[in-house]
Amino acid sequence: MSALVLIHVGSGALAILSGALAMCVRKGGRLHRVFGTVFVVCMLVMASIGAGLAVRLPQAASVVVGIFTCYLVASGWATVRRVQAGIGYFEKAAFGVALGCAIALAGLGVQAANSASGLLDGAPPARYYLFAFFAAFAAAMDLNMILRGGLTGTRRIVRHLWRMGFALFFATSFFFLGQQKVMPAFVRGSPLLLVPAMAPLLGMIVYLIRVRFTRRRRRGAQDSPAR
Repeated sequence: MSALVLIHVGSGALAILSGALAMCVRKGGRLHRVFGTVFVVCMLVMASIGAGLAVRLPQAASVVVGIFTCYLVASGWATVRRVQAGIGYFEKAAFGVALGCAIALAGLGVQAANSASGLLDGAPPARYYLFAFFAAFAAAMDLNMILRGGLTGTRRIVRHLWRMGFALFFATSFFFLGQQKVMPAFVRGSPLLLVPAMAPLLGMIVYLIRVRFTRRRRRGAQDSPAR
């Protein structure tokens, strides 16, 4: 157990570092691919071990969130690995995983609402419903992609960005806000911890806006009459 916890914490720290570096370097470049690959591997290791440890506690919510985190990273990585638009067994299986996580989290929310304390594993129903909604949204995006027969261009990049961005946000928020006991005493409870915790979410929003703006600007240039 101690070795697994050490690997879980170490891979999580490396995932945060590599994910931050991947966001800072030029997108699509060699360094971005290297840091991105390290991020994917470390996140999968961290989330899978975390889910496995949660089974023994037991903490059902942590198991589902761990599986959902693996889903986000794997599906985000697979999006840019496909050279051409297409749908295979992986995309269909990923849709099933996201839908299953949404149903499971909604069920945990119902359990929390019906419990004597109004909590489940220390969390209120609203927290489970929020994660359930997000998982259902991801499943809906998967279904939309399947019906389209795949994604190309900007839609493909956007899918990659928001899935990797949210996965990194899950890691940073869990570490900086949920694991303050491992930090120096003078920063515990400090609002300054919100900065590194929220940075991936803000960075993801900036990049999504940039991608959308670039697409519109290029489309406008193509539609403008030649002089």
